Amino acid sequence: MTTFAPLSPSVKQQLMSELCERLEDAVFILDANLRYLSINPAYEIMIGFEEPYMIGRPLGIYAAEFLSKKEQSILKDISNRLDSEGFYENNFALLNRYGRTLNCHISYRRIYVDKTVYYIGMVRDISSVVEDQQQVAHLLNHNQLTGLPNRKVFLSQTNDVLMDSFQEVVIIRANIDRYRILVNNLGQDNVDELIKEFVARVNALELNQLLCFSHLGGDDFGLLFEFSDAHLVRHELDSLMHMCERPFVLNNTSIYLQISVGVSYYPKDGNQLSSLLNKAEKALHYAKEHGGDDVCWYNDEINHESIDSLQLETELREAISAKQFVPYYQPKVTLESGAIAGFEALVRWQHPTRGLLQPKDFIEAIIKHKLSFDLFCQMAVQIAEQLRIWESMNFTQHVCINADAAEFSHIEFFDFVTNLFTHHSIQPHQLHIEVTESSLMLRHASVKQQLIALKELGVCLSLDDFGTGYASLSYLQEYPFDFIKIDKSFIDKIVNNRTQSAIVKAILDLATALDMSAVAEGIETEQQRDLLLQMGCEYGQGYWFGRPVSADIATKMLSHASLPDARFN
Repeated sequence: MTTFAPLSPSVKQQLMSELCERLEDAVFILDANLRYLSINPAYEIMIGFEEPYMIGRPLGIYAAEFLSKKEQSILKDISNRLDSEGFYENNFALLNRYGRTLNCHISYRRIYVDKTVYYIGMVRDISSVVEDQQQVAHLLNHNQLTGLPNRKVFLSQTNDVLMDSFQEVVIIRANIDRYRILVNNLGQDNVDELIKEFVARVNALELNQLLCFSHLGGDDFGLLFEFSDAHLVRHELDSLMHMCERPFVLNNTSIYLQISVGVSYYPKDGNQLSSLLNKAEKALHYAKEHGGDDVCWYNDEINHESIDSLQLETELREAISAKQFVPYYQPKVTLESGAIAGFEALVRWQHPTRGLLQPKDFIEAIIKHKLSFDLFCQMAVQIAEQLRIWESMNFTQHVCINADAAEFSHIEFFDFVTNLFTHHSIQPHQLHIEVTESSLMLRHASVKQQLIALKELGVCLSLDDFGTGYASLSYLQEYPFDFIKIDKSFIDKIVNNRTQSAIVKAILDLATALDMSAVAEGIETEQQRDLLLQMGCEYGQGYWFGRPVSADIATKMLSHASLPDARFN
């Protein structure tokens, strides 16, 4: 049986001393006056001073008169607590000899040895823990992309300001226009770079009285101001809007970021955060619904329009479900013979109570509520069915349908168009797709690939409203168009305006050089038709030949060889 031998006091003392010397935590001993008697190597490394230098110095290392008021207060608190309780524990920042700030946890204990008072201090470096906590707190309170305060912080700061302010508090909601189009055409990573540049520009403005600039997520931002008069914020908003007039450069391409802004303020629009924020959002939505790139201040009329907008969205979704949208067909004619070469399909809404509605009554709401692809599909199916009917009657005319970025960017777009030909037994060349400039302005590779794929499928492509965009010439070089449509604005004054006439002639010559056909839009007089024919324009459309009509009337048109004197207007 092994006998147990307890440690002798000398061995125990030697082991404990050795442990203290090797301990990773810093340990020191103070006398009754809080002066250093001994420190271990870990404490030497931590503060940057060796033991001989520290012996006899006070706890703050320097005499009290050389310490800051905050340091003096801390030392006084430590001394009082040790006198009254014999124990002190706290977290604080320690500045060492090399100027590095360490986040530490420190504890002091009062110990008596032979009736003499000593204080044992232990210090643990918790900098990594504090940094992790700070990082977590930052992630919880800031947007990871931009580093701006997030929605939670914005709401908290706004609420605090509303409770304490004696001035007028302005809440701004800002939204980047066409955000989904940007993402679909440029990709999320590129748009993220644009947003970071946008934030950097806003910060560089150094807007007056700006209390908080917050990234609420995606394309959504909040700004909080405080003024003696809320309308003083107009100057700051002017700076913000003017900033967006300068292009952002991405991959050597100029991109314009337009923003819509909604404004509400205390006390006019209320004194509760939820109400003020809701009204700023309503003003923002009003600005976006009316074309964007504008600032809107909340008023009661906006609230009524918001209710109407909700009702309209419900009606639009029901209309798509009930297939209330129908194509109307405007003839595209061969100018020389007057024969119908094809039709452009234009959407109409056969509303159950309001009758036949024009696009101006609903198209912006269709885009806003992301129903563009659903509408495109409903129109395309009806057009395909009509083409099949006409083909059975030996009519071979084509039909043009408009498409923009919202449709092109949809993941099912190409498959839908492909299946359209299979399911309805029509040929791809019978369907022409007219591309709006908004689909091309960002020049993303996916749009080009989509157009090339359609071209290879046999679909004819047309660039709509040619000449109205600043980069139309580059589009002709970059994309595989078969037709260019000369915008109505160039045709209106072609007879009496030499400049307009020269522009149209130049476009026609360009089309010929590029092996493309030109279609003149908006022909309303015989003189316009004759002059365009003389210039060499092959196709035209406009009220002179016929307004958009139902499928039945379009069929009657096809029964005639030509359209003399706009007979079917």
